[in-house]
Amino acid sequence: MLHTSRSASLTGSLLGLAGLLAFASCNQSAPAEQNSTASAAASDSTHTAVPTSASFGKTQAGTEVQLYTLTNAHGLQATISTYGGIVTSLRVPDKAGQLGDIVLGFDNVSGYQSPEYQKAGPYFGALIGRYGNRIQGGQFRLEGQTYTLAKNNGPNHLHGGLQGFDKVIWQAQPGTSAEGQTLRLTYTSKDGEEGYPGQLAVTVVYTLTNDDALKIDYSATTDKATPVNLTNHSYFNLGGSKDVLGHEVTIPADRYTVVDAGLIPTGELRPVKGTPFDFTTPHTIGERIAQVPGGYDHNWVLNQTSGMHAAATVYEPTSGRTMEVKTTEPGVQFYTGNFLDGTLKGKRGTVYGKHAGFCLETQHFPDSPNQPKFPSTTLQPGQTLKSTTTYTFGVRK
Repeated sequence: MLHTSRSASLTGSLLGLAGLLAFASCNQSAPAEQNSTASAAASDSTHTAVPTSASFGKTQAGTEVQLYTLTNAHGLQATISTYGGIVTSLRVPDKAGQLGDIVLGFDNVSGYQSPEYQKAGPYFGALIGRYGNRIQGGQFRLEGQTYTLAKNNGPNHLHGGLQGFDKVIWQAQPGTSAEGQTLRLTYTSKDGEEGYPGQLAVTVVYTLTNDDALKIDYSATTDKATPVNLTNHSYFNLGGSKDVLGHEVTIPADRYTVVDAGLIPTGELRPVKGTPFDFTTPHTIGERIAQVPGGYDHNWVLNQTSGMHAAATVYEPTSGRTMEVKTTEPGVQFYTGNFLDGTLKGKRGTVYGKHAGFCLETQHFPDSPNQPKFPSTTLQPGQTLKSTTTYTFGVRK
């Protein structure tokens, strides 16, 4: 993520990346409920009221989990669990004004803790940390010391380990801002948790804005140098169909990070031109996915790296729904639910088969702690990590 307060190290990293780029150019079906129109759900009281809460059940350890519902001025709704900071539901209108749930998930917290879910590990809708994506060999060196992490993805470390941020209880504070209803989540990761150095204090603020965006603001501080790469792992299906292959995607990135068989970056930033990774103009997900062994699960190097910039645009023709993603991050992981196999039944009994949803995980690059040419993900004591991503929804009629 864009660590805005550590300007010297990040600027150097980004300039290094820019130089590398210049040199290289001469490196899981979400059903759409057809209910009432969005406008019918809105009222003056919901414009200003704080999010509502309800029980989402208890964890296997017996801890009560709360589910918060954010509603905006147009009736859009986002529900977020204190378990994992999970976006369990996101209801937005289609071109006829009918609200539909566009994310994969479960009706109760037990669904996120079932043996089948734990084995599959899709991370539906969850906050991911300390480090989103993969770290090769489950280890890295930092300031002369080697740190060993859990190997929970073959020989590699994935999404923070066995007990990542997706499986902890976050402290929640509902509220409002000038933009809309908010949910402030906090969690303190202890020194040594999952093998990472330093005590990391993390705050994530979800805002459902009145201009129809789900905004996610991340911040963190540490008392010891540590790598950090926070993201959200929502699976989207804008049309409610069994798969997302008909969705049209645009990603403003001229290069992507090439990976090996274990999905670990080789260090090469390869041009997308002339390959099935070229989404600089709109293409459906299914158009060229067969040319990508295993399907899309790669990091795109976004063309812009400063301020809020475009990461992706998605359009689903049947519903007319659109989603525009902007971020302060230098990359985005585009994943097409390749590992979903129909063993998971989600909300309302929906079976989640292959390609039932897609993810757009804004991020720093995978394995950056072991890739000195990539933008740095090291957070130092006295610095504050800051990152923002927005998912803005609309329609084409």
